[in-house]
Amino acid sequence: MPQFRAMMERMLADGQIDAQEVEELRAFLYADGKIDRKEAEFLLELHRRIERVTPAFERFFYQAIKSHILTDGAIDREEVTWLRSMILADGKVDEREKKLLRELKGEAKAISPEFDQLYAECILA
Repeated sequence: MPQFRAMMERMLADGQIDAQEVEELRAFLYADGKIDRKEAEFLLELHRRIERVTPAFERFFYQAIKSHILTDGAIDREEVTWLRSMILADGKVDEREKKLLRELKGEAKAISPEFDQLYAECILA
């Protein structure tokens, strides 16, 4: 985690993450070909702490979260619990979060009943 802390502080220094920093993040986080939970948590904290979210970082963030959730092609109960806490942390569901849920539903090979419930709460309500 010390690597994550140092990278986060450096990237937060100017209040935004530009395209070059996104590429640096991509190379660092995908070094092993996937985003694990620690890396997803790092991105989530970075996304929450950033002052101005650039379009490049926004795209990368949601793509990486989707990649993390769909690592095995299925969305299980534990992943839904994590997604729920991520999406509902601020008490509202924005359009980008709805898009993520739609993409997950469309791309997953299998989804749990808990995902169907979260989807209904966020999209259909």
